[in-house]
Amino acid sequence: MRMGIGGHHRPKGLFDTWLTGREILRELGTFDLDPCAAPEPRPWVTARQHIVLPENGLEADWTGKRVWLNPPYHRDVITFWLEKMARNCSGISLVFARTETDAWQRWIWPFATAVLFIRGRLNFYLPDGTRSGHNSGAPSALIAYSLEDAKILRASSIRGALVENVSLQ
Repeated sequence: MRMGIGGHHRPKGLFDTWLTGREILRELGTFDLDPCAAPEPRPWVTARQHIVLPENGLEADWTGKRVWLNPPYHRDVITFWLEKMARNCSGISLVFARTETDAWQRWIWPFATAVLFIRGRLNFYLPDGTRSGHNSGAPSALIAYSLEDAKILRASSIRGALVENVSLQ
């Protein structure tokens, strides 16, 4: 049985690949790098360059690149991905809107130029492009890490509430 991306009942050690829908990606423009890309054959492109396992996207150079980050959501690793994203300072990340977590407090709020809290719960997609039959299990947010990315979120037609970090603008 497949659980949603946020499923709490998945056996420990069993991870699935969950893709962001094209409808979200279309709104966000072209990215240079996806360090957490789905393996080939992927049903749609997420960036000009894709890093897939077994290559470690955390060890790759992200400098000077506009990054699309839909990281592994496991609590033991998501902080490392968000830290690298915050230090890269250009791109957009998609994560659960769990604003009370250490990852949000340390690597999103102090660095994000804008956060778009997406209305409703997303349905992610399986590696073959099939839409999941269940929603993600939690609300999601898009995090902008540059002024240009904040403008892109502001201009998008993705439904939700946008919060801009005026102290970083």
